[in-house]
Amino acid sequence: MKVIFLILLCITSFLVQSQSPLQEGFSHLENGRFEEAAIFFNSFLEKEPTNKTARLCYGRAIGLSSSPEKATALFSELLVQYPGDFEVRINYCESFLWAKEYAKAKPLYKELVAEYPTNFGAVLGYANTLSNLKEYESALLWVEKALEIEPTNPGAKVSRKFMQLGYANAFIGNQQYEEGINTLKHIFIDFKEDRDAILNLANAYLITKQVSLAKKTYKRLKNTKNDSIVALNGIALAEHIGENDKQALVISTQALETATDIEDIDLKKQTVDRYVQALIWNRKFITAKNKIAQLENKYGSENWILALKATLGLYTGAAKKSVANYNAILKKDSISFDGNLGLANALFAADKVLPAYSAAYKTLQIFEKQKDATGFIKKLDLLYSPSISQVAAYTFDNGNNTAFFTNTTVDLPLSTKFRTTLSYFYRTTENTVTDNKATANVLSLGIRYTLFPKVVLNSVLGINNSKFDVDSYTQPLVDLKLELQPFKMQSMSLGYQREVQNFNAELIEREIILNNYALTYNLGTNVNLGWYSQLIYTAQSDGNSRNLLFTSLYYSLFRKPALKIGLNYQYVAFENQVPTIYFSPEVYRAGEFFADIRGAINNKVNYTGSFATGIQRVEQDETTPIFRAEASLLTQFSARLNGSIYGKYSNIASATAAGFEFTEIGLTLKWLFLPKPLFKTKISD
Repeated sequence: MKVIFLILLCITSFLVQSQSPLQEGFSHLENGRFEEAAIFFNSFLEKEPTNKTARLCYGRAIGLSSSPEKATALFSELLVQYPGDFEVRINYCESFLWAKEYAKAKPLYKELVAEYPTNFGAVLGYANTLSNLKEYESALLWVEKALEIEPTNPGAKVSRKFMQLGYANAFIGNQQYEEGINTLKHIFIDFKEDRDAILNLANAYLITKQVSLAKKTYKRLKNTKNDSIVALNGIALAEHIGENDKQALVISTQALETATDIEDIDLKKQTVDRYVQALIWNRKFITAKNKIAQLENKYGSENWILALKATLGLYTGAAKKSVANYNAILKKDSISFDGNLGLANALFAADKVLPAYSAAYKTLQIFEKQKDATGFIKKLDLLYSPSISQVAAYTFDNGNNTAFFTNTTVDLPLSTKFRTTLSYFYRTTENTVTDNKATANVLSLGIRYTLFPKVVLNSVLGINNSKFDVDSYTQPLVDLKLELQPFKMQSMSLGYQREVQNFNAELIEREIILNNYALTYNLGTNVNLGWYSQLIYTAQSDGNSRNLLFTSLYYSLFRKPALKIGLNYQYVAFENQVPTIYFSPEVYRAGEFFADIRGAINNKVNYTGSFATGIQRVEQDETTPIFRAEASLLTQFSARLNGSIYGKYSNIASATAAGFEFTEIGLTLKWLFLPKPLFKTKISD
């Protein structure tokens, strides 16, 4: 914080007319030419070494130029010679402020203002000392006392302004946003449309996502061309926070055009920085990459350019490159906020969770209580906190089958790499015409282990007990899956699953075991296109087998709300046809158009919806229409409890027959029953 003092305090008792031989030195001090003042008074003291005024002024000159410790020593000598002298004492106090030894200055000023409660210089000095110690509440009380002594003093008003800025930042750092914003607004009483207050106020609105107020505040910066560019840069960021990235790019382009002929190099860099960020937000990755290359050729690997490369890497799935760029930033500036928190995000994206935790905690060591860093750690804690989830649903179809099922799952992450699940599934089903009834009870234990970053082994072992009429059977269940991401924006899985057919009572009674061998592959791109495919070969215990191909080409129209459209194709072929038992065509084909939307109604309620329509054909039969729909509403009751209601409808051919219609209605609940992970996450350096 800028400290304001009365430069000529040392000579207030000795002020003389302009003919004084010391007048030239006084002028140097008054105009801030401290080195010249030091030379002048040093030369004068060679002639008059005992001149008290010259010694005081020499001490101020060297203290304010480069040697506050020497000034302290000089004033200490004067205190011995002039014990209790006010002018010497106040300069002695102030010398500790020059040396930034505020804790040492505090008791000295406290003693001084107790003896001289109406001395303006002493009271203001004490206020500034408290402010530098971040004791803003007390500092503001004392600066008010200074203004009671000299109500119009501009130095005291400037001091109060910087105290209010510091106090507001302290409030905001503690997430006391309303108090911080109100403190900033008080600055406008003394300094109407103060630039520092406007910028800090706009930033507070950005932090609290009050986008409209942030934009209005930035628009108050209209005094100069440079300020108009600063305002446009801020408004562009506000548009991004308000999820209006297209407008953010329009505004940042305007700022870039306005900044072409300004002389402020730093502002030019800030403006092109925001422009490239806006390109990335709008997924114009090729343009952004080319622009970054131009900037690197012009400016070299400056930190802000490395940060742009890291951001581009995160948006394009190149997390490893982002980690390297953030590490390069920290090598140059170990306390960089963007570097430290950016590294945490990049490590998490690279599936290095414990190092991500460590980077986030390091950020908090440097920036105490910083909102984004605390939010990042909270997000990770929620991902790895033990939970219990419950699903309950009722289904019915046009084959007179009804079913009710529940599934209870306890998830226990034991580390960032290893988690276990215990699940109990219960299903009861009956046919209302044949009166066939059956129940299934499944108890399973799952283990998920990250072998390497982006390589995960999922295994589930269970026991299925099915009962029907007066008979029952028990079968083991297995689900093994290897999930990996071999290349950027690509994922695949290899799996084996042993399950019991349990769609309806008749099929449960037949004790048909399905051995599924599956391969899935998903390809993402930076142009919003994606391709998902799944191949499944199923060997059944009744001697039959099935080949299934499902493939989907999709395109993301919007990101918020997320709207995706695409085309699906499905091919199914059974080796043997047993239509009286279950749907088993020699060839089945289906093609459909689908749309999927996901978004938020407000901070507490999210929604999903999807539908698909097309045609299906069984062997050589005529084509029939397909319609599928699904919707859900999820409510976040608290940070650790959420629930949803959902519904599904489909008339696609399934395990029973073509011409089939199926409906499901269900509820879900998920509770994180512990607020933090079971394992230690706070890693000390």
